[in-house]
Amino acid sequence: MFKRMQRTNEDIAFDILFNVLGFIALFITFYPMYFVVVASFSDPRLVLAGKTFILPRGITLEGYRLVFDDPRVWTGLRNTLGYTLGGTAFSLLATMLAAYALSRRELPFRGIVMLFFTVTMFFSGGLIPTYLVISGLGMLNTYWVMVLPGAVSVYNMIIMRTFFTTNIPEELFESARLDGCSYTTFFFRIGLPLCKAIIAVISLYYAVGYWNEYYKALIYISDAEKTTLQMVLRNILLSTQESADQSGMDYSSRLMTAEQIKYALIVASTLPIMLVYPFLQKFFAKGVMLGSIKG
Repeated sequence: MFKRMQRTNEDIAFDILFNVLGFIALFITFYPMYFVVVASFSDPRLVLAGKTFILPRGITLEGYRLVFDDPRVWTGLRNTLGYTLGGTAFSLLATMLAAYALSRRELPFRGIVMLFFTVTMFFSGGLIPTYLVISGLGMLNTYWVMVLPGAVSVYNMIIMRTFFTTNIPEELFESARLDGCSYTTFFFRIGLPLCKAIIAVISLYYAVGYWNEYYKALIYISDAEKTTLQMVLRNILLSTQESADQSGMDYSSRLMTAEQIKYALIVASTLPIMLVYPFLQKFFAKGVMLGSIKG
């Protein structure tokens, strides 16, 4: 039996310091999010006066009422859900197929193809050339423009390729080939079941990106029926301020209304992703470690 080592004063001091620093880091990270939630349910006058810290004060749902009474929110939510679900599925499939192909040593010109992918991480065509390409393809103001351009993240593809290379034994592939297994059959029947953790991680990356999509909708979408939730929430805030100016409301009333809407918008736009994350958390850490680049 091994004798348990006696903890020294230095060990105890280090543990205390480590826990204190960890608590401070946790507080700095968590409290701003918590404050936004608390402020969204509080009287904006008390929030602006700095009287709201831990619990809501002057509880009100006026901000959420102003947001969700607008039919544009439900249109944007429907579109964003469609973009997120469809875009994540398409991006994940395209990323996995590219990663699987580039992980095979027998792929001709694999190094050159990988170089072309890598270059796109450092250089882009720029806004105007990209806009002209998308316009030439007839994708302006369509649902496809939110999904197809930039569907594959090279960074995610590299993570997935590294996973295929380092975590699926070559002997397993050779055994499957001897049994008459094709590349496609190996990918869908053997490769995918072994990739659950990394699939969860990449799916979360893509889902968050599609959910928060703002830039594409701003540049390429002009039809209000096809825009995203983030653009709708921005337009609501701007239209509220403009209507307040036109209606002759004083500055204080406009400020109160803007504060109520602002915090409600932040909660409404981030809550769905925050609710999904706990279900993927157990895969997240494992998937990141499995797919990490190993020296």
